[in-house]
Amino acid sequence: MNIPIETKPALWGVAGGAVALAIIGFSWGGWVTAGTAETTAVQRAHAAIVEALAPICVDKFQHASDAKATLVALRATDSWNQDSFIEKGGWATFPGSTPNRMVAEACAKILSGGK
Repeated sequence: MNIPIETKPALWGVAGGAVALAIIGFSWGGWVTAGTAETTAVQRAHAAIVEALAPICVDKFQHASDAKATLVALRATDSWNQDSFIEKGGWATFPGSTPNRMVAEACAKILSGGK
């Protein structure tokens, strides 16, 4: 198949334009791959779960029989270990699940006054 010689520059322009469009689209246009979109969706879903469950954890903590003494003990605990304190106390455990570290961390932050 013989392509007319006048067509060759046009084909190179189309190829170059497609490459430039892809570079601009992914760099500045906000385009993402399916994998990146999935990762972002999972991260947002986890953040929404934490945002919804942290106040429930705080409520469970505050309605415990020894809440005032436990709050003093929580605040006396090192900040990096407060989430473990919440997990061990069972306040970040919900029916049918295991303790959620991210919920425990958010709960401890709220209870210790860090919001």
